[in-house]
Amino acid sequence: MVLETNITKMLGIKHPIVGAPMGPFYTTDMCVAISEAGGLGILSHTTIARGQDIGNEPRKDRISTDALGPMKRNLEYVVEHTDKPFGLNIRTSRNEIQAPTLCREIPKFIMENQRMREQCVYALTSAGSSKILPQSKSWQELKEKSGIKHFHVAPALWLADKCVASQVDGIVVTGGEGGGHQSFEKVSTLVLLQQIHQKYPDFPVIACGGFATGAGLAAALSMGAGAIAMGSRFIASKESEFHENYKNVVPPSKAQDTIYTAGVLGPIRLWRNEYSLHHAAVNSKEELMAIENQLKSLPPEEYMKQALETSNAYLAAYRGDINSGAVLLGQSIGIIESIESISDIVNNIVSDAESMLKSAASKIK
Repeated sequence: MVLETNITKMLGIKHPIVGAPMGPFYTTDMCVAISEAGGLGILSHTTIARGQDIGNEPRKDRISTDALGPMKRNLEYVVEHTDKPFGLNIRTSRNEIQAPTLCREIPKFIMENQRMREQCVYALTSAGSSKILPQSKSWQELKEKSGIKHFHVAPALWLADKCVASQVDGIVVTGGEGGGHQSFEKVSTLVLLQQIHQKYPDFPVIACGGFATGAGLAAALSMGAGAIAMGSRFIASKESEFHENYKNVVPPSKAQDTIYTAGVLGPIRLWRNEYSLHHAAVNSKEELMAIENQLKSLPPEEYMKQALETSNAYLAAYRGDINSGAVLLGQSIGIIESIESISDIVNNIVSDAESMLKSAASKIK
């Protein structure tokens, strides 16, 4: 049995499973492993400058403003290590100063490499406008010549309306269960999927937020989605580039071990630790804008210092500091029991989903 959907056919993949974007971190090995397993791996919008290994000293990675260089190197890495389809993520927030550059230069870079042009089938924009990428002339040329698809993350119904209006090829419907940045509405994936399916029954949808099992995949497909995207489940994998300390947080945790706090782009779901407990939640867009304006009124050096402190909290967790670092994880950690290879994760989820869908179909008389 094969789970063939509008998404698997559109993207040319075997299984309806997609990696979730995980910027600012490196996810190159994870991307390759997901694609090799028959899903669709995705390269994150990386803003980490990798240091050099010196003897037994830990590598001195740092947060960087350069996203173009890492994205190019990540693309080259993936096509060297797999011949399967994959995708990439660009964050288009007004705070991402390199977003316009990425939307202009990355399509040019892909266009120049035949393998990239053939394999990079999916571009996901998030955390900002869905219009920036399609307005790029180089993107328009790439899309015309390669057929690459553009999806945008929609964590609320009104954002889905904007995505459809901007003529994206599909949307990633992300409910509040997911890790990382969320919307102020805090609507669950269960409800948000139904809202969007009612309004746009034929629009291509990938469901994200709370998925880690075959039951989740079967439910999403039954509700009109063509695939699921997973973040926390793939972080807790053998191929994940995340530090072992970060991965090991997942299996013993409960769903209640994540909380909403204030993030750079709005509310953010983090694992409950010293860092997240000392960052109160932002409850409205107006409140977030007031905080942003207050920060921007600071002297430039003080503004940069505070912005860097937040970014460094993400980097600290990625490199293993799970106490004072910002550990981005979703509520699905409550249903993840072990760290496994990505091929086993994908195969087990698909097999379980097939069994559940067969069982559900048998109830129709």
